[in-house]
Amino acid sequence: MPPETGAIIPPGGTIGILGGGQLGRMLALAAAPLGYRTHIFAPEAELVAADVSAHVTRAAYDDKAALSAFAASVDVITYEFENVPSGTVAFLEGLKPVRPGHQALDVAQDRLAEKRFVEGLGGCTAPFRPVDSLADLEAGLAALGCPAILKTRRFGYDGKGQARIHASSDAAAALADLGGRDLILEGFVRFDAEFSIILARGPSGEERHFPACLNRHEGGILAESRVPARKLDPAHVEAATALVVRIADALGYVGVLACEFFACADGPVFNEMAPRVHNSGHWTIEGAETSQFEQHVRAICGLPLGPVGLRAPEVVMHNLLGQDIGQWPAILADPAAHLHLYGKSEAVPGRKMGHVTRLL
Repeated sequence: MPPETGAIIPPGGTIGILGGGQLGRMLALAAAPLGYRTHIFAPEAELVAADVSAHVTRAAYDDKAALSAFAASVDVITYEFENVPSGTVAFLEGLKPVRPGHQALDVAQDRLAEKRFVEGLGGCTAPFRPVDSLADLEAGLAALGCPAILKTRRFGYDGKGQARIHASSDAAAALADLGGRDLILEGFVRFDAEFSIILARGPSGEERHFPACLNRHEGGILAESRVPARKLDPAHVEAATALVVRIADALGYVGVLACEFFACADGPVFNEMAPRVHNSGHWTIEGAETSQFEQHVRAICGLPLGPVGLRAPEVVMHNLLGQDIGQWPAILADPAAHLHLYGKSEAVPGRKMGHVTRLL
């Protein structure tokens, strides 16, 4: 797909953001020093991004009158999570530039489409089979073996919407738990580490990527990201980065794109993509010359992309989940720590309440 063309959005403009969570909050904070205002559009009552934004619209994503008024008030539109309806983005594209566009959502919102898309670009994924019935699941297990992971094709994140199948006798229960159709079965991948490649692409096709970061998950939720990723084979990082570039180019992508990989003996195995700024890039706020959030603002506004070098020999980011937020006094007493709290009202288990980055 050819690079997107379009006018630069100069400082002083307004950026519309679909979604009002912590990623939107950090985008708004990154936009302000560059002279941009932000306008949040989301339906939820609690919108932590609205606390730091000039404007907010609380309305449903299918409210075309509200969407039209929102578009009229901004110069460019982006989104902070990938479950915004693709139809909403397509509607807004007829009114104002939306970066990235709905094509990226169409791919990222469907795990089956995502894997087929990446395979078509020469990437390696976990073996997979579509599942819409018990017969499909039994055939998939016969082909892929156990253990395997059954996932919903849409809306799963942070370990939600999936079930591990240890034996064929688990199949019927797993299928029922996940709704019985619109599922994907993935073969088990043995890996040495998990890592992310985060890339920014501007309307002209200019691209920059941050150093690969090692990720550690607990219960399906990201717990830690660390750079540099010294334990990774540089050739495998190069191959993964080249694939992310091909993905971005094929989509005519504008903005920050994150892709997660498994580090395996034979090379990187693509896991999933996020067409947005990403939790595994939070370390860039203090740890990189340009944060992923500023880089996204630069990209969607058509500004030159910033440098991506490290500001310290080693950078580590930890998520603060649920009651971990109570650690804030000790974190603030640590001179190497940089604390970010998201302003959420209720610290429920597994909920991302904030993060801390340490420069070592």
